[in-house]
Amino acid sequence: MIEELLPDSVVSVEVHGDDGSEPAPLYPQEAAIVAQAVVKRRREFAVVRACARRAMEKLGVPPQAVLPGERGAPGWPAGLVGSMTHCEGYGAAALVRETDMASLGIDAEPHAPLPAGVLEAVALPGERERLSLLTARHPGVHWERLLFSAKESVYKAWFPLTGRWLDFSEADIEIAVGPEGARHGRFHAELLVPGPVVDGRRLGAFDGRWTIQRGLVATSVTVPHA
Repeated sequence: MIEELLPDSVVSVEVHGDDGSEPAPLYPQEAAIVAQAVVKRRREFAVVRACARRAMEKLGVPPQAVLPGERGAPGWPAGLVGSMTHCEGYGAAALVRETDMASLGIDAEPHAPLPAGVLEAVALPGERERLSLLTARHPGVHWERLLFSAKESVYKAWFPLTGRWLDFSEADIEIAVGPEGARHGRFHAELLVPGPVVDGRRLGAFDGRWTIQRGLVATSVTVPHA
């Protein structure tokens, strides 16, 4: 699913469902981070790291620990950029060589309504208006959840380039439906604060893709080199 949203230079690995089996063991320094966490959190932590290590192997990089850094951003091996995501019954990691891409972000969410009050906290007035139009045209899609996921992917691509927080209100996202119908499409995120500088060029926007499959919403943002 995630693979469909990413260019060929990106390697992704995903896991659907939960068969109850144990994921690959964590490295000691990873295990220490979640030692006091509940079982569900420990399993999600392990599943996405197993995905990440398989992606490393596909890129010819020896598997190694993925430790959370500032604001929880994963620390990748030298020469790689990437992103991870997990939700109920799903986990994925995507990696690419930093010579091929400046940054990327992926996110997956259940295709279900957002909890009460969340949309008002994350969406700008113009975004809510556009969501209303999309809902009128395609009522079978939880567009508010898609917007939330898109903002998560934008942030995950933003942070490695800036080292700064990006508030939900600091990116204005417009969602476009693809020609194949309201299950695939693209989105454009206009940055409302000064964007990162990539290869000497300041970016004012990010572009992304989305899909709805198997009860999930998935989004991705890729930031190419100039």
